[in-house]
This record gives sequence, structure tokens and C-alpha cells, in this order.
Amino acid sequence: MAQDSSLDWSTLISERGRRWEPSAIRGLFPLEKIPGMVSLLAGKPNADTFPFSAIKVDLKPIIPGDPVETLTVESDALNEALQYGATAGLPNLVKWIENLQETRHKRAKDGSWRVSLGSGSQDLINKAFHSLVNDDDSILIESPVYSGTLGLLNRFQVNLIELPVDNEGLDPAKLEETLDNFATLYPGKRFPRLLYTIPTGSNPTGATAPESRRQAVLALARKHNLLILEDDAYHFLSFDPTHLVPSYFELEARDGGKTGRVVRFDSFSKILSSGMRLGFVTGPKELLDVIDLHTANTNLQPSSTTQAMVLVLLNKWGLDGFIAHTQRVAAFYKAKRDMFERVAHRYLDGLATWVSPEAGMFLFLDLHLTKDGTAGDSSSLISTTAVQKGVLAVPGIGFLPNGGVSSFVRVSFSLATEQDAELAFERLRECVLEARGEA
Repeated sequence: MAQDSSLDWSTLISERGRRWEPSAIRGLFPLEKIPGMVSLLAGKPNADTFPFSAIKVDLKPIIPGDPVETLTVESDALNEALQYGATAGLPNLVKWIENLQETRHKRAKDGSWRVSLGSGSQDLINKAFHSLVNDDDSILIESPVYSGTLGLLNRFQVNLIELPVDNEGLDPAKLEETLDNFATLYPGKRFPRLLYTIPTGSNPTGATAPESRRQAVLALARKHNLLILEDDAYHFLSFDPTHLVPSYFELEARDGGKTGRVVRFDSFSKILSSGMRLGFVTGPKELLDVIDLHTANTNLQPSSTTQAMVLVLLNKWGLDGFIAHTQRVAAFYKAKRDMFERVAHRYLDGLATWVSPEAGMFLFLDLHLTKDGTAGDSSSLISTTAVQKGVLAVPGIGFLPNGGVSSFVRVSFSLATEQDAELAFERLRECVLEARGEA
């Protein structure tokens, strides 16, 4: 396979991205690896002063009643964990993740892509936007979309071009219509270069795009010279691991296809620990080099300590053990979804509809707030009436790129017990009936 020659990174990298310069100190870190080199380079604290002799982590038994297993980070690995480290991540962890991506997405390590770690995938998405977006750019974005992404983009002076989604996520027909008629639909606006999508268990809708749609979207990206930012935080929470939909990162390399157009974001937050704040980006070197420059000049690196804890765990598991763990996590959330939907149907049938998610943690309820079938507005209902009745959820307006009115509400089943679901949906039912004048 070969990289797509139509990608001109000299024009794709933003003005902000081009202004980053290598750190006077971190830019020289690789030279410390030269055999025999005496480094007086960095103001690294001496490891002899660190008060830690080891970091021990107890693993929950997979089978209840089995002995607790302890993993230990010590010696040289501990010194590395507690010290300033490589900007892109601990080299051995980066290598482990590259092996994961090679296996999971069927992408040979041919030099066309690499991996960098960040303080969660949102940190890396933020740095990607900084590296790619100029003022007055147009960005293609699903609607509704994760509110955290909107929080990042609202700091830029950009045109958010909404692409409505349905039960199967991003509709390539809508994308094609938008691109083919862009000058007419958005006169005076710059033609977009970026498409941001959450293809698996979308937050908030729960929709997962099938392979046929992803293939069609990828073809349009190639035709119109777009980069695809694939935010796939729920990839490992797919409820049917035997029928995984191939990622955009995998699809672009199929049958020797030209690569370099997909930038993929993954997260350990949903499958290992959200508090560890570790995510990783996989994509072309030209972009990841700029992201690394951003990191080197701002937060220096993701936490080496949490990276070392993750690495000792992943080395114990191996790739097969890691995948087995993610399948157990996905099965856990599938059971949560099944329970949550069962209760939701009991209280909300006839009063709400939703996509049954194939991955993720959410139901996106379309509340039937009017008797005549016209669209209602969930915002006031959820922020006032629902709070008064003792139930919290996120009104749909929070996921609209350009604002507006929404009858939707996002509810999460990740932490909910069946008792929680019973109380919440009973109270939400009362809110809907009250809005309809049927209380």
C-alpha cells in the first residue's frame, strides 16, 4: 500500500501547527540514547531522591474467589515511570500499542503510520484540531455530536457544517449532497478539509455505522480530499465482538488502498481506567509530529507513572489477554444496556423512541412531548421539571453544533442499577406526561 499522493501536508497543517518549534531540551532527548553519550542535558530530578521503592497493583480476580494477583513496577521500570519521559509515550508502551493496531486493524507497520499517547483521547483530539484548523475553516461534523468536542471547537472561529445522523450513524448520501453542493449551500465559506465522526456507539446517539456506510464515506473523503478524524472511544465496547465493523483506519488500507487520510483516536478510559487519563492517536507521521511538538511545548508528556502501570498489566496479559478483558467489559455493558432498555420500555413505550445501541453507554431518547407529533423542546423539561422530580440527564441541545431545538435527552446506563433505572424512568415518564398535559 502507498500513502495518498493527493495529501499535501504543507497545506493541511494549520498556521498554529506550523508555529510550533522543537523544544530546546526535549528535541535533544533522543541523543541521550547514543551509546557512550554523557548527558548534562535536562533538569531531570535524581531518582535517588524519589521516595518510592515500588508501585504494586492488585488485580481483581477474573473468577470470583481466585487469589488476588499483584503486579509490581520496580527497578529500572520504576525509575522510568517516575521520571520525565518521551513526549510520544514510553517507547515500550508505544510499541505494544502499535502491535495492537497492527493486529486489530490489519495494518502492517510499514512506516506510513505511528502512535502517540496523550492525557486521554480528548487531549489528542484537541491537539489535532490545533494542528489542522485555521480561523474561518469549515469542519464537517455529525449532528448531534459529543458535547466535549463542541467545547473544543467553540474556541475556534470556524464554520461547523452539520451532517444529520440517523439510526445507522453518518449518512453518506447526506455527506455527498453537502460536498457536491457546498458552494450553493454555504456561499462564501471555505470548502472543508476535515470530517469528524464517532462511528461506533456514537455519543450521544448510540448508533454504529455499518461497513457499507463507512466504505461510502471513505470514498467521498478520497474524492473530495478530506481527512477523517475517527473518534472511536467505544470501539472496544462493541456488544457483539464476533461481528466487529472494520474501522476507517482498517478500511483505507484494504486491497492496497492509498493511506494517510484517517487519523484514529482510541482511549483506555472506558476499558482500564478513566482516571489514568491515557489515550492514543494513530495516524500519519506528518500530523503526529506536530501533535508531539504541541505536547512537548505544553504539558511535556503523558504521565509516565500511569503508562508504566498500564504497560506492566498489558505485558502480563499479552494481546489475547487484553482482547479477552475488553470483551468482558463489553459484555458487562451489554447486560447494563439490556436491563436499562427493558425498564425504559416499561415506562416510556409510546412516550419516547430511541436507537438500541450496539456499543457504548447511552440511550438517546426522543421524547414525544406533544400530542400532535410536532417536535418538542426537552431543554426546559430536563433542566427544571426533571431536576425537581429527582432525575438528571442531558438535554439534546447540548449536542447540537450550531444550537437549536431538540426533543432528545441523553441518559447513561454505565453506573445505573435496576433500582436506579426504575426510579429514573418512572420520574421521566411523569415529566413527559406533564409536558403533554396528561399528568
